[in-house]
Amino acid sequence: MKEQWENLDLLREPLLDWYAAHRRILPWREQPSPYRTWVSEIMLQQTRVTAVIPYFERFMAELPDVYALSAVSEDRLFKLWEGLGYYSRARNLHRAAKMIVSEFGGELPPTVEALRKLPGIGDYTASAIASINFAAAEPAVDGNLLRVAARLVGCGDDITDSKVKKRFRDIMSISIDRGQPGQWNQAMMDLGATVCLPNGAPLCAECPGRSFCVAYREQLTAVLPVRAEKRKRRAEERTVFVLQRNGEIALHQRPDSGLLAKLMEFPNVLGNLDEGAARLQLAQWGLDVRDLSPCGTARHTFTHIEWQMKGYVAEVEGSCADLRWIGRKDLDSLAIPTAFRVFTEIARNCLV
Repeated sequence: MKEQWENLDLLREPLLDWYAAHRRILPWREQPSPYRTWVSEIMLQQTRVTAVIPYFERFMAELPDVYALSAVSEDRLFKLWEGLGYYSRARNLHRAAKMIVSEFGGELPPTVEALRKLPGIGDYTASAIASINFAAAEPAVDGNLLRVAARLVGCGDDITDSKVKKRFRDIMSISIDRGQPGQWNQAMMDLGATVCLPNGAPLCAECPGRSFCVAYREQLTAVLPVRAEKRKRRAEERTVFVLQRNGEIALHQRPDSGLLAKLMEFPNVLGNLDEGAARLQLAQWGLDVRDLSPCGTARHTFTHIEWQMKGYVAEVEGSCADLRWIGRKDLDSLAIPTAFRVFTEIARNCLV
């Protein structure tokens, strides 16, 4: 099978015609600005569009510009982000906003090179912002663009390989519509998201490139694009404690780096502890147990790990320096990771 890279050039005109008729109506597109594009693209990393929309609208209502974002407290930012996951994205937004205010006068820089220097902004996001808002002829190469292009030209190489990605980027830098680069990028995104689908059969009958698509012609849409097999997730058992003391609930702050860095969580330890081991653990924390009972199980999947959690609710006395005791108001205002959603609801019921 010979790759037919010229098909990307053939797609340019019919793609933009298709986009004019079928583009998705999204809040960051209807009122475009560099700030809104930036925030939306960060939110959309590893998150579905339908899930992002209400978060984006709530975020913009409270933090409508980079000055508001740079000044917001981290606790409040995390609360606005709660449920989106991958909190390092929010932390990088905050850091970048401060840099934009201090170094760029509150305006996002217009070039890919300058944008890439901001925390949390890589090649794809920089290209999306620069093309959509500053008419830079830069392809925003993500999974959607790679899938569409690989099928269109019949490329059987692994699209997760950095050398293959660079080859696609170099070629799409030539094929992009230089007069409407932002429209071209968004059209490719929409084509990949709504027609040239990643899971299940693509809707080839609706595709503007069907007549010259190698994968369609040679019946390879189930084979292309080629991706390296994902690494299996590691299972990790944990025991989670919902601790009550004098009408308050205990939380613990995670380390400054690593998974869920600096976020508040319910005290937990590795392992699936039985009741005796759970009581011993609390004693080791300096807590006297007045009552302890199981309160259910939960699972949460991260990129490379799955937490398998077992919970206990306990009435305790005593103190532990690593624990922060809070009431209902703080429980509702603090950002607690979605991984602990089951236990957050149990804690909320305990504080009624």
